[in-house]
Amino acid sequence: MSGTAPAAARQGSDLWARVFAALYDPLLWRGERAGMGARRRQLLGRATGRTVELGSGTGLNLPNYPDDLEELILTEPEAAMRVRLDRRLRTTQRKAKVLDASADQLPFTEGSVDTVVSTLVLCTVDNPDAVLREVERVLRPGGRLLFVEHVRSKSPRLALWQDRLEGPWRRFAEGCRCNRATLELIRASGLEVDDVQEATWEGMMVPIVRPLIFGAATKPDSRRA
Repeated sequence: MSGTAPAAARQGSDLWARVFAALYDPLLWRGERAGMGARRRQLLGRATGRTVELGSGTGLNLPNYPDDLEELILTEPEAAMRVRLDRRLRTTQRKAKVLDASADQLPFTEGSVDTVVSTLVLCTVDNPDAVLREVERVLRPGGRLLFVEHVRSKSPRLALWQDRLEGPWRRFAEGCRCNRATLELIRASGLEVDDVQEATWEGMMVPIVRPLIFGAATKPDSRRA
């Protein structure tokens, strides 16, 4: 009997992961049409060289990368999402590699990546500081992190609701912490934030994830010091 409950919990977790993967694109559809898709295009058009995307999910970013990238690597640790990512990749003409890899343990050597992409990922990881250290490790000097993330609201009222609903939302949204102050974490990571813009996720039905930031941060080149 001692192993029954954990096994049942794992099965329930796996089932919800598959359900959430199936719901992901429909849940984001209105927001993508209302402006998030344009933000993705604007941001990912800046990717260069060897590019690694963290937590690629169902592959919503795929159409937005430049055609002349040296290499595009899509990492996704969740099996249910990876199935849909593989399926979407097969329907495109884009060349990319899909890897089962978590954001805090990237299988790349130090300084071997030109661009890291994170869209709606840093809210979901258990240890964002470890992920940002890993991003800094794999980026070459002068390489960039491109990010779109929803963040803790500057509105005290909305931030209060983010705090109140963080637990149930995290369970529903596969780990998303809607009240995480992600920009402050990026600034404290050793990466230099080049530019950042604040925005609202128009069309998103859930207000607690509407506050957004998007921009770029660069790994300093110590050779210039």
